[in-house]
Amino acid sequence: MKTKTLVSHQENTRQSLPHYEDQAFVSKRIIATLQNRLNGIWQHIHIDETISQLDVNVLEMMEKGLLPYESLSHIYEARTLGKVATTTEDANGNQLKVVNTFENQLIYFPEHEVALTLVSFYTPDHIWPVLQCYAQSAEKALFFLQDINEKLRQMLMQSITFLVDTEEGVKRRNYGEHAAVNRDDVMLEKSIKQDIFRSIDQFFTDDGQFFREYGLPYKRGILLYGSPGNGKTTIVKSITGSTNAPVVYWQITEFTGSHSIQEVFGIVTRLAPAILVIEDIDSMPEYTRSVFLNTLDGTQSREGLFIIGTTNHPQKIDPALINRAGRFDRAYEIPDPPSEVRKLYLRKLDLKNIFSQEQVSEMAKLTKGLSISQLNELYMSVALNWHYDGKLAYEERIKELQKQNKRSKKNDWDNEEANIGFN
Repeated sequence: MKTKTLVSHQENTRQSLPHYEDQAFVSKRIIATLQNRLNGIWQHIHIDETISQLDVNVLEMMEKGLLPYESLSHIYEARTLGKVATTTEDANGNQLKVVNTFENQLIYFPEHEVALTLVSFYTPDHIWPVLQCYAQSAEKALFFLQDINEKLRQMLMQSITFLVDTEEGVKRRNYGEHAAVNRDDVMLEKSIKQDIFRSIDQFFTDDGQFFREYGLPYKRGILLYGSPGNGKTTIVKSITGSTNAPVVYWQITEFTGSHSIQEVFGIVTRLAPAILVIEDIDSMPEYTRSVFLNTLDGTQSREGLFIIGTTNHPQKIDPALINRAGRFDRAYEIPDPPSEVRKLYLRKLDLKNIFSQEQVSEMAKLTKGLSISQLNELYMSVALNWHYDGKLAYEERIKELQKQNKRSKKNDWDNEEANIGFN
């Protein structure tokens, strides 16, 4: 049934409503084109502006063959009739190619009976582009958007996705398939490791059935803190690589503001249940923290989200982040690895068995205070010495790393010559 309007397309409103007629003229042409493709009563359906990056997401699905489409026409002959761009949204490539665009083009999606176009409207002193959606009912447009969200969710589960705050707004970049990190590779005290993985697994089991069963809000946040190099990123990778959910890393920059916070949460919430990783959360600009805290408190903005924050500087974290339930529920210290963990890790690194059991035990004792990343550096240096000179000389390298630790903590690199690098 056609909805009644007081001013229809059949009227000529040039004299009575000249500015309205400018827009109506284009609308008439678009609807006539759509009626030729599929007979019916086509309508302009407003899509809320908070549905950010819709055009980018849909274009990517079109490019990947996930969404059948037809280009019905261009709008203005004097506007864009084609587009050549770089593949900068994918961090693995930067090549020029012909790409699809909604700009000045009416694109129809036959499976959904919906059309999108980015059409420009003109006034005497301004031109403004508007992304418009056309369908024969708001319900069809809603089904289209819901299907897009599900397709996006499945697509992002195949790659690591970064949302980066830039001067032009939030940009999405994909970084290929997850680098596999087995949970067994996480060098962490058993009870903490078990607690973290149990929490994440329960969240994504049966779409949060545990939370509904116990009447709990379906949202959770954990904060990982500790010295650099002790495996916070490895823990995050092991979680994201072994969980059946889309994972989004949010890269905070100097351009992070209230608008980008709302946009990021708007994007990720539509992918829920999902994981949002905020590394170096202490870098959040001071002037945005109240907006960020209010967003964390919002029920709708957090529904179905498991948020993981990391920091090397817990003393810089706003106490309001972890002193109020519903923001970050638990904070886990990722400490320097104890002796047994260091021993296990050195054995794991030693694929060519260049160390005896006694040497591994001795190295574990001598390396107190070294991080996981420093153990990697130790093994690399010793392996190079062994490969070229047939000597291990691990005692000397451990002393150098311990010296670097002391200088780093005191920020004292100038008093004596520092040995940095390989022997």
